[in-house]
Amino acid sequence: MRLTFHQAGLPSEVLKLEPYDPPVPQRHEVLVRMLYAPINPADLNFIEGTYGKKASFPAHPGNEGCGRIEAVGDEVDSLEVGDLVIPLHPIGTWSRYLLAAENQFAKLPSELDPVQASMLRVNPTTAWQMLHEFRELGKGEVVAQNAANSGVGRAVIQIAKHLGLRTVNFVRREAVIGELTALGADSVLIDGGSDEAAARSALGGQPLHLALNAVGGDSALRLMDLLAPGGAHVTYGAMSRRSLKIPNKFLIFKNLEIRGYWLTRWIEQASHIEIGNVLRPLAEMMMEGNLTLPVEQILPIENFAEAVKLAAQDGRAGKVVLAL
Repeated sequence: MRLTFHQAGLPSEVLKLEPYDPPVPQRHEVLVRMLYAPINPADLNFIEGTYGKKASFPAHPGNEGCGRIEAVGDEVDSLEVGDLVIPLHPIGTWSRYLLAAENQFAKLPSELDPVQASMLRVNPTTAWQMLHEFRELGKGEVVAQNAANSGVGRAVIQIAKHLGLRTVNFVRREAVIGELTALGADSVLIDGGSDEAAARSALGGQPLHLALNAVGGDSALRLMDLLAPGGAHVTYGAMSRRSLKIPNKFLIFKNLEIRGYWLTRWIEQASHIEIGNVLRPLAEMMMEGNLTLPVEQILPIENFAEAVKLAAQDGRAGKVVLAL
């Protein structure tokens, strides 16, 4: 069985659970029995037709997930039956089985929790890349971000702590402050509810060279205010659905570097080795208990309509995950 859609639209209405009997793996192919797959905002946008990459119909959704090798082709030499793997590309993970070339998968430690492993490639990888690609930060330096309670935001907090960086985090709800502090956040402030003096105090007198924006609108501008001259402002989401209108002062007087990050583009351009070099330390962090991704609910694939509705709701405590 696998989820399929034949036209863009509301996920709960256009998704269909259809039979799928995968063929026998050819020479360099592997057959994976998928175990779990999270529902990410990008998945819902892809089904709705609002994502940066359009579907070709019939389409099979699912950006990431985790499974075990069930069969291998005669010339497969990097993977074995029983290996725990995750797909490196969006190849329709909302399916009981995946059949693809062996180089489409990365092997993970067998003892890794498969639910956690299913969420490794999107949010933690995005967080890791943004902390490494735009500025070379040393231990003790500060990173600021909005949407700190999001999946990427939580990963940023934990990875930054692991790297010896400090985080200044902006959220909408006071209820999550204690939770993020326990996760390792150095400072958590209400986005738009804290004055600039409080935000600057949270920086501890240090210049801010990197700010991560997933909201847009006024929230994004508040991060620009905090950045030091020449700092990098990286946008990877637009939760407010408000356009980012940049005042000239940030370009003229502060010479800010305004950048964007889209994981899909990086995955398409990166080599298997480059992707592995990111996934490896993240998997190690998971194994050591230094990277934990929250789960709201695990639902069987047969309950997909309920699952996608729940995943679209605000105020969740974590990801909605499909048990495949």
